[in-house]
Amino acid sequence: MNTVVDILYRPRGRFAANHVGAHTSSEVGGFGVFRDQAPFMRYPDARRIDLRATLRDPFGVTYVRRFEQRAAVDVYALVDLSASMGFAGAVNRFQVAIDLCGALAYSATRNGDRFGAFAFKETLIGRATLPATRSRRAALAAVERIGLETPSGSSAKGVLDAAAALGATRKLVLLISDFRWPAQLIEQAFEALSLHDVAPLVLIDSLEAAPPKWGVLELCDSESGRRQLLLMRPALQRRWVEAEQIRRRSLARASSRRSRAPIFIQDSFDANDLSMRLTAA
Repeated sequence: MNTVVDILYRPRGRFAANHVGAHTSSEVGGFGVFRDQAPFMRYPDARRIDLRATLRDPFGVTYVRRFEQRAAVDVYALVDLSASMGFAGAVNRFQVAIDLCGALAYSATRNGDRFGAFAFKETLIGRATLPATRSRRAALAAVERIGLETPSGSSAKGVLDAAAALGATRKLVLLISDFRWPAQLIEQAFEALSLHDVAPLVLIDSLEAAPPKWGVLELCDSESGRRQLLLMRPALQRRWVEAEQIRRRSLARASSRRSRAPIFIQDSFDANDLSMRLTAA
């Protein structure tokens, strides 16, 4: 794993949590940022009585101020280790995924949040999982273990096992994959993860996105290992690019109903650009 970098992120919505942190929470209390006013009978805290609001009420209702609590959240990286993630073109896709996972582990623990990771292919990979922890050392060690795996297998159905393992408590989930999955599995994955704040991080190799207009390409099916020679020409390149654009639009439509819009990362990731996307409202 290369030197880790810091990535900023902002969870969407409110999270229930037992620990004070940097993010908006669903909890209210006596300290923090002012949220609203509520009747004293609903929130009987005499220390927070709002005299102005109480005196203005024509019915003599006593009001208290409520404040928005800040909370820590659980950040999970779900890493696809199916065969297509082993593609090496302009970059090594698997290494990009590991570097990205390491940056998330470092950033979450530095921010006071807990970090967890699930790696999957046909099923969840038990030896490459980590329950959420605040220990930066444990988080980075888990990323190292994932980096020792070899992408393989003909399916990424283990994403459904990973979704089940997350539980029902809302979490920030970074789903790292090339998303070269059947359309049905993509729909099932986003449905299974719909309880959480999900950010799909789509890894793309520039050689896949825009092949040369002329030349002979040797294609290799990641799942079957079957190889095929292809004579590239401008008309075929246009169809290739159009098919890739259709795939991206289809993925965006599938995710828009249940998660954030996908973030497409071509070749390597830029920490500043990714931070802007993950903190956007």
